[in-house]
Amino acid sequence: MSDIDTQRRQFLKTSAGAAAIAIAPGMMLYQTVRADTAAASSKVRWGMLIDTAQCKEGCNDCVTACNKENGLSGKTGATDSQWIRKIEIKDISNGHTVSLPMMCQHCEHPPCVDVCPTQASFKRADGIVLVDRHLCIGCRYCMMACPYKARSFVHETLTDQNPDVPRGKGTVESCSLCVHRIDKGQIPACAEACQNKAILFGDLNDANSEIYKKVRSAATVQIRADLQLNPGVRYQGL
Repeated sequence: MSDIDTQRRQFLKTSAGAAAIAIAPGMMLYQTVRADTAAASSKVRWGMLIDTAQCKEGCNDCVTACNKENGLSGKTGATDSQWIRKIEIKDISNGHTVSLPMMCQHCEHPPCVDVCPTQASFKRADGIVLVDRHLCIGCRYCMMACPYKARSFVHETLTDQNPDVPRGKGTVESCSLCVHRIDKGQIPACAEACQNKAILFGDLNDANSEIYKKVRSAATVQIRADLQLNPGVRYQGL
C-alpha cells in the first residue's frame, strides 16, 4: 500500500471518528461496528435455505420481524431502508408463480466489497457481509454493484435505534443476517418469525447441520449463479 493510500485511509478513519453518532447513552457508532469480527471463524459459513414451496404469497412475517429487530421504518418509499423484501417470480412458459424473500445474499465473492473505496464493505471470516458505518462515505458504489438490489442508503436522521444494530445517516446498509443475534447463539429474526418454516438458517460447512444435509439432498439454486458469486443464501423450489 502506498503512503498516499495509507494517509487517505487514516484521514477517513479520523474524520468518521470525529463525526461518530451516539446511538445510546455512552455508546458511539464506531464502538460497535466490528466489535465481534475477530471472533468469527473461517470454519463456519453461515447461510440460509429458503423453501419457496413453504413461502406463502402475501405473508410478510419475515419482513416485519426484520424491521422490528433492526429498527427499520417498514415503509417502502424511495428513501426508506429495506433489508429484506418479498418478491414474486413468474415462469412465463407456464404461468407458475412463486413468492420468496430477497435480501443480501452474503456472497463468497461479494462485488460490493470489491468496489468499496474505503473498505467499509467487508466480509467476515464466517461469510457474513457487513458495512462498517465508521468507514462508509456514502458513495453508493456498492449499491450499484449489488446484483440483488439488496442495499439501502440512509437519507434521514435516525432515532430510537437498537443499540445492537448501529445505523447512521449518510451511510449504506443491508441485511446483516442479524449478526448481533448470531454472535449470541441465536438465529436471525426472519428465520425465527417464519411460521411456515420456509427459512432454514445454519452452518453450510457443518456436515451435521440440517442446512448442510438439505442443500445436498434437495434441488437448490443460487440466484444469478452465472455471476459465480457463490451466495450464502440458497433457494429450493425454483
